[in-house]
Amino acid sequence: MSGPVRVLVCDDQVLVRTGLSTIIGAQPDLEVAGECGDGQAAVELAARLRPDIVVMDVRMPVLDGIEATRRLAGAGVADPVKVLVVTTFNLDEYVYEALRAGASGFLLKDAPPDRLLHGIRTVATGAALLDPEVTRRLVGRYAARIRPTEATSRELPLTPRELQVLRLIADGLSNSEIAAALVISQETVKTFVSRILTKLDLRDRVQAVVFAYRNGLVT
Repeated sequence: MSGPVRVLVCDDQVLVRTGLSTIIGAQPDLEVAGECGDGQAAVELAARLRPDIVVMDVRMPVLDGIEATRRLAGAGVADPVKVLVVTTFNLDEYVYEALRAGASGFLLKDAPPDRLLHGIRTVATGAALLDPEVTRRLVGRYAARIRPTEATSRELPLTPRELQVLRLIADGLSNSEIAAALVISQETVKTFVSRILTKLDLRDRVQAVVFAYRNGLVT
């Protein structure tokens, strides 16, 4: 990506929004493209400013972060924008729905600045940002909301090893943890992950987690 990563910051709390913008704007490789305080404004600003990433709160007036994310990055969006959700985990019951809506990842609002910056840079590269421990808690807590489909693992176009890797992704394991669990190299894991996403027509690891739960591969 040439030039700085352009970030639109959306949070209804002025202090939080200002803090995020200050942290982002101080980085030579990042640039604050704009700020707003509700989801509707985020959708409209994103259409006009075309940021690389929207840092999106969940609970906001006018239009919440989930619906805004769906309109920016959901299935069927012609020119999707990457969305990084920031949330207070213990309060936001619909974070999982935001991920299903198309978000590329999430961060906790109490995360240190360096983790926020790492998250923005990670999502900018096209990768998903899933903190393994939080992912385990989050998916475990809301998995009951996902209705499994009729498909079985025998019907999926994956090899047994690819199925194994997909289940570990859904468990919230990072590439290094998967490599250690299967006694293979991280490069091999990356190859498996790429094949899984391609075969299942999935955008990133977030969608892979959702897919695994919807198809009953993990419970």
